[in-house]
Amino acid sequence: MHMADALLAPAVAATMYGASLATTGVAIYKLKKENSFDMEDSLKKIPTMAVMSSLVFAGQMINYTIPATGSSGHICGGVMLSALLGPWSAFLSMIAVLVIQCLFFADGGLMALGANVWNMSFYGCILGYFLIFRPIASGKILKNVNARSRLIIASIASCIITLQLGAFSVVLETGASGITELPFGAFVALMQPIHLAIGLVEGLATSAILVFVYENRPEMITCLTDSKEGKTSFKTTLVILAIVACVIAGVMSQFASSNPDGLEWSLFGNEEAGYAANMGLDEDDYGVQSSAAVVADSIQSKTAFLPDYAFANDEDNRLGTSVSGVLGSAMVAALAAIICLAGKIFRTKKQA
Repeated sequence: MHMADALLAPAVAATMYGASLATTGVAIYKLKKENSFDMEDSLKKIPTMAVMSSLVFAGQMINYTIPATGSSGHICGGVMLSALLGPWSAFLSMIAVLVIQCLFFADGGLMALGANVWNMSFYGCILGYFLIFRPIASGKILKNVNARSRLIIASIASCIITLQLGAFSVVLETGASGITELPFGAFVALMQPIHLAIGLVEGLATSAILVFVYENRPEMITCLTDSKEGKTSFKTTLVILAIVACVIAGVMSQFASSNPDGLEWSLFGNEEAGYAANMGLDEDDYGVQSSAAVVADSIQSKTAFLPDYAFANDEDNRLGTSVSGVLGSAMVAALAAIICLAGKIFRTKKQA
């Protein structure tokens, strides 16, 4: 669901930057108000934030085919992060993922970064957590259902609904940008059903990870109150998740679907594979042309050393994909850890 700069007018892009920056400010403020600095908590929070952020980055590289459509999808990861980190840390972690993707892999436009943060992070990490995931997973809803089943239901419901909200936001943002080639009704009719299918798959993947964590270290899931003894240590659980992230980034990324994702499929279709043209836009000439987008593209072309997760002039692209997955995951893990560590240091100095 990464939007390109051509899908946004500069005024709309600036508005979405404002909304995302304001939410970032709220997230930082909320984290400052959390419990006082605790060394044991930090020794768990920092590696958890790093590992889970890298797992989301790796997971977003795996496009899975949506049968009979010619489209594919990938996880957003906001619901999973909020379940394990809390909504505010999850939102900052998603920003780390999206910034690394944008600046170094040219995945999503730089001018559109504010919109992408809002569409892919706000709904999953914050709105979905408070309104859907936490009430279900904690037992406030479905009180007579066991914790494992609640986690599955909460994951699927949250992912489906938040992806629907994110997809609808894309439609609203392009409409506000005045892109007449994308009439509201037709665009909605394409975007919402395909992201319903994508959200269902993400919900199943999210529930699998959370059930694994619940069985091994249930206290890692922020909103659970059920008392249950874990099967493995915190360190072992985190190491397993880190290995999963590495395998996904370095190996499974080779088998990602080549079909366009839900947004690209809606815009351009997939006629080459025998499917519909959908909105039928020209991939080389569509949307809004603006000087702001030209400047953003110029900056991005200088910072992106592996655009589209590939080496230049590499037709096979296998090595570039694996290197991008492993390197990107490591960069995201480092940035997430720095964000978490900076918050802890700031809070300690304030208390001192």
